[in-house]
Amino acid sequence: MSNIFLQQNFNTPFNTIPFEKISLEVFKEAFPILIENARQEFLAFCADPSENTFANVFDAKSPHQDALEVCSTVFFNLTSAETTKEMQAYVRELIPELTKFSLEKKLNKDYFNRIEDVHNSTDKTKLTSEEARLLEDVYKGFLKGGIKLPENEQIILKEYTEELAKLSQEFGENVLNATNEFQFFIENEADLDGLPADEIEQAKAEAIEAGKENAWLFTGQYTSYFPVIKYAKNREIRRQLLEGINSKNSVGKYNNQEVIKKIVNLRIKLANLLSYPNIADMILEDRMAKSSKNVKNFLHEFVEPAMKKGTQDMEELKAYALKIDGISDLQSYDTSYYSEKLRQEKYNINTELLRPYFQLDKVVAGVFECAKRLYQIEFFENKEIEVYHKDVTAYEVKKLDGTFVGIFYADYHPREGKKAGAWMTSFRGQYNDGVEHRPHVSIVCSFTKPTKEKPSLLAFSEVTTLFHEFGHALHGLLAKGKYESMSGTSVLWDFVELPSQILENWCYEKECLDLFASHYQTGEPIPQEYIEKIKESSTFMSGMVTARQIFLGTLDISWHTMETPFDGNVLEFENKINEQFQFTPRLKDESISTHFSHIFQGGYTAAYYSYKWAEVLEADAFELFLEKGIFNSEVAQSFENNILSKGNSEDPEILFENFRGRKTNNKALLKKLGLN
Repeated sequence: MSNIFLQQNFNTPFNTIPFEKISLEVFKEAFPILIENARQEFLAFCADPSENTFANVFDAKSPHQDALEVCSTVFFNLTSAETTKEMQAYVRELIPELTKFSLEKKLNKDYFNRIEDVHNSTDKTKLTSEEARLLEDVYKGFLKGGIKLPENEQIILKEYTEELAKLSQEFGENVLNATNEFQFFIENEADLDGLPADEIEQAKAEAIEAGKENAWLFTGQYTSYFPVIKYAKNREIRRQLLEGINSKNSVGKYNNQEVIKKIVNLRIKLANLLSYPNIADMILEDRMAKSSKNVKNFLHEFVEPAMKKGTQDMEELKAYALKIDGISDLQSYDTSYYSEKLRQEKYNINTELLRPYFQLDKVVAGVFECAKRLYQIEFFENKEIEVYHKDVTAYEVKKLDGTFVGIFYADYHPREGKKAGAWMTSFRGQYNDGVEHRPHVSIVCSFTKPTKEKPSLLAFSEVTTLFHEFGHALHGLLAKGKYESMSGTSVLWDFVELPSQILENWCYEKECLDLFASHYQTGEPIPQEYIEKIKESSTFMSGMVTARQIFLGTLDISWHTMETPFDGNVLEFENKINEQFQFTPRLKDESISTHFSHIFQGGYTAAYYSYKWAEVLEADAFELFLEKGIFNSEVAQSFENNILSKGNSEDPEILFENFRGRKTNNKALLKKLGLN
């Protein structure tokens, strides 16, 4: 067959995705056939008269379902990293079809009867931990999917689920379109005063590309607009830009306020239909936190220390702004600007002073070297592996003994059609069905592109972002599970950030920085005093930063513990929650909720707290590396064996205790943040 997705094997190196043979038309042709093939395969499985043993039900081959999964994975990864208006339009056609098929499976009584038969008749003690968890997860998933609802209520459930899928996609498209179309032109060169030369040069290139040669353009991409907020001396310019960014989805044609109301209210209905008081408790039942009450208690533990330190931070900032510029009414568009100036004065260090030491290529080589020292793996660029954009690089990953580990794709620079931010994803998961299938993972970032004059130079915060996403990639690459759905990063949401967040700690250690931090022009290593200043300044304004994190977690859990329909004002609701975390007045039409893709489009519904939850775990875990050595082979091997390779094969609390030797506590994190 000519359509690549209808072939059993791609005939590419390591069966990697043949991106050069893929187009929107290929997807449009493949999906209807793949969905129908998978449907017929599924119905045949449901009617199979063979005995309902664990092996017959959970180890049954499903090649058509696998083919559909591969096609879906590639398509939706591309809608995030390399999309077009035409692809977005097709998404709106495709999602209802995929959702319909998903619901057919979730509500098929014959399918459930086979699952339930295995669940009720199997001696769980004879299963591996991974098999037992898979059985329990699938069984509970059916119950939460409404399998035991009366038929009339199942119809309603289908309607809710399909509508939520559409709304989630609409929310995400609004955010993407508002980001892509946002333009802030500066036409007076004096208004650029304070900005680094690199940022000015990039803005000039953006403006020329947009057809305005006598201007500088700052876009909706964080790496474009944030330097203005951080460095521009013109206070009014900072205000206008931040106001535009913060309101890009709360007003105008990409306004998400009504979309949020619909999503929240449908989630309430969905939870109620399944006998839960709210969507948060329905979701959290299967997380480490267990309930919304526990999440609220967890977040509350940080409120007092964060606000105490945050208030001190703000008072110091206010006094500084008054002293140097006579500013007596510090605003949100001032905090980053004066924080950066104060940081430089206190620690004699700033982002632009450090940036020349963090050339992207060298940082990448550095994180690869860290992986080699910790986990004995190496990365080899392989140009025979096809990529979806010329900016993407593909690597073959091997153990030092030559054992194949997986494929790693790296996509570092922003462009039109690519979502802002950074994330890790997979094109193929790891599993073992008698044959070991190794993973193909990818990290996607938004680092400033190189220019003719300079390579891509990273801010230190971008260095930690790279290490963060690479930590997720290691979690995927080093997986050793039997089932793809339980392998790699397919763990509980409040555990998934542990491998990523812990790796950020290496960025603050001299032994690691010495591997890659050298001046891009002179080759001189980063001065020891700079390394010391990086560590000293790591708790700078940590109270305000932590307060914001707790606010975001609280905002998320507040939206999702509602038990009655919401018909209020989205901005007023958010403002009310923000009051206890507020250090400066909010801007006109400012809203986080309206572009909070994590909770209204991504997988972090009622789970944004998990970043802080995982931070507790990683701070505690990293203390062991600090005690034994950050490249200590025994500790690294234990982390790989107990955390990175295990996926969801065991209870994460047990996995953590196996690594740490005890239960976790938040003392290490409070100490790390200077909040103790």
